[in-house]
Amino acid sequence: MLHRLQFAGRIARRAQRRCPRTRGSVTAETAVLLPVLLIVLAAAIGVLACVAAQLRCVDAARAAARVAARGDTAALVRTAGERLAPPGATVTLRSAGEGLVEVVVTAHVRPFGGALDALPAVPVSGRAVAALEGGGP
Repeated sequence: MLHRLQFAGRIARRAQRRCPRTRGSVTAETAVLLPVLLIVLAAAIGVLACVAAQLRCVDAARAAARVAARGDTAALVRTAGERLAPPGATVTLRSAGEGLVEVVVTAHVRPFGGALDALPAVPVSGRAVAALEGGGP
């Protein structure tokens, strides 16, 4: 067993003498790969932030549609939607047909805040339709 380990050590030393150019290649590969990994991580965080904002818009639209279905005023519907929506979102209320009300919540999301102003804001939205209680206006 000891003889095999010594033999393997001799072979490794000979290979290093024959190929001295490969020394330090792992460090160079890591230096190239690390920025790429950071960019992929930042992109994943940005996508998750946009998905979370879109889900908040959907939840806000559903809550506002329930308030509108009860027959509350448009101001109360907007307040209910804005309370759950991402900051700066707009809540739009409109009739969606006979006895239906539609609420659309839209927002523009900057996943990294003001840190990367060069990137455009991502538009997200949520939509909900509810039947008015009592069958109509």
